[in-house]
Parts: sequence; C-alpha cells; structure tokens
Amino acid sequence: MSRERKTAIWTVAGVILGIGVAGLAGKLLRSGRENSLAGAVLMAHADPRKQLPIPDVEITAEAGGMVTRAKSGASGYFRLTWPSGMWRGEPVKLRFRHRDYQPLEITQPLAGQLYVARMSHSPSAKAVADPPAPEVSVANLRIRYAVKATTRINLGSAARTFEVANAGNVPCQDRAPCSPDGKWKAAIGSTSLDAGDGREFHDARVSCIAGPCPFTRIDSDRFSGGGRKIGVSVRDWSDTATFLVEGEVAQTMISDAVRQAYPSIYGREMTFTLPPTGQGPSIEAEVDGAEIVFPLGPELLLSWASCTLQSAADRTKLYSCELKPGYKF
Repeated sequence: MSRERKTAIWTVAGVILGIGVAGLAGKLLRSGRENSLAGAVLMAHADPRKQLPIPDVEITAEAGGMVTRAKSGASGYFRLTWPSGMWRGEPVKLRFRHRDYQPLEITQPLAGQLYVARMSHSPSAKAVADPPAPEVSVANLRIRYAVKATTRINLGSAARTFEVANAGNVPCQDRAPCSPDGKWKAAIGSTSLDAGDGREFHDARVSCIAGPCPFTRIDSDRFSGGGRKIGVSVRDWSDTATFLVEGEVAQTMISDAVRQAYPSIYGREMTFTLPPTGQGPSIEAEVDGAEIVFPLGPELLLSWASCTLQSAADRTKLYSCELKPGYKF
C-alpha cells in the first residue's frame, strides 16, 4: 500500500472519529446534569379529592451508584439532592417506605420533572372488620372553634372648656405671638385631656363656643388622631374667646369569639380547616339521633372517627377524619 493511500485512510478515520466525539460531546452537553429531584407523596385513591398528602415517608433514591435519602414534609413534598449531580436520562430507582402504607418502588429516567408517588394503605392499617348492623349514623356536623377578638366598648364622653384671654385691636409691632397677617397682638391658649390607663379617645373635636370666634385658629392639633392623651393649642388675635374640647372615651377588650364552620364530606372521610388563630376546636354532631359535642383535643381522639392534622406554611390547620367501622355519614 502506497504512503499516499495510507495517509488518506488515516485522515478519513480521524475525521470520522472527530465527528463521533463531537456528536457525543454535543449529546452530553444537551442532556446536562441534574443536582436534585423534587416530588410529592400522596394517598392512592381514584378520587383526586381524596389524594391527601402523606408526611414522614422515608424516600431513598439510587442512581449511578450513588444513594441519597429524604423524608416527606407535612404537604407530602420531598427533595433529593446529589452533591456531584447526575446526567439527565440516568435511570433513578425511588423507594418509598411508611409504616402505614405498602412499600412502593418507582424507576424513571432523571428528566428534570416533578415526581408524584401515590401509596396505598397497608392491609394491617386498612383492615376493616364487618360493620355492625345497622351502622350508627353521624349527621349534621358542625365545627366550633374560638379566635381572639378585640371589642371596643364606649364608656361615655369627656369634655373640658378653656379660655384664651386677649384684648382686641392692639397692634402687634413684631412682638410674637401675632395674628396670621402679623398686624394684631395675639394670645395662645392650650389644654389637654387624659383618658386613663387602657382607654383612649376617639371622635375628638374642638369648638369655639363664645367670643370673637372668627378671629381664632387652631395652632396645634393633638386631638383628631385620638389616643390616650389629646390636646390642642389655639391662637386668638381679638377679645377673649372660650373653647370646648370633647371626645368619646373607649376601652379595648380582648375576648374569645366563637366561630362555626362546616366540613367537606367525601364518602367515609371529612376534611375541614381552621385559620392560624383558631383554637379549641370541637365537633358538634348528631350520633344515632343524639346531639353531642366532641372536643377535639391535641390527641385528636374521637369515638367514631380517626383524625389527622397537617399544618400549611401559613399555619392554616387541615384536619382529615375517616369514619371508624360501624359508623356512616
């Protein structure tokens, strides 16, 4: 084989190899790397309204010979992180474990997507004995809870008169205080009122009730905003004038206000929410025709249902209750 032919063959092979390497590098560049994987764990149910989040699920992810672990939060959310990252398209085996649910394994390629796992109750957790006949009816459910409320109680009004003594038609001659135009000698009078501890004024007002009122004005308004203490300063550039300061006195009290809500019922489950300030929830229900109030304490114990509590990021409380065997809505 001639030298020229060998050179040509090696040149073509080099070009083909370069194209292959460039293609592989481009493919890897396009695929990129992923450092984390996010998802949520829900209860498996045909009705989307009953696919409630499952907290405290142990999640293990295995990919590329590396293993990472996480636990689902109150909303079912989880995030798995690989310190060095994984190539997109790498198969990831996800394992989900919870004492009350059947083990679940999912294998999917790493594609930068959101992963939603749905777990079924374990046979032991969902074992339901044959209900007694007839089932006890639970009806007319209402949720009662308390919130802190502020109430303003009007205690009456307070008033005070005061005079601004002055003589009219006296030139000012640049000796303050003067009238607004600087021509006449003026006088300034003031007064104040204190509502007392825990009380405050509202709807406060000042009125000129006697004397040459057109030749007066309010210099300092410390009353219209209300508050525990109010005051006023008045300028008078004519004869003596009399003023009246009045205000309504109120006291703000904090008390428990009872609120009422209604649960949402789907099949054998009911859910309801309480605002972050809601306290002391109880459930009113007719059980077998009898009106009964069931306090829902920290242990969430009910004779006719099993309840769980989840708190959202804004501290809203979500309660979910499932009927026990032998009861029906």
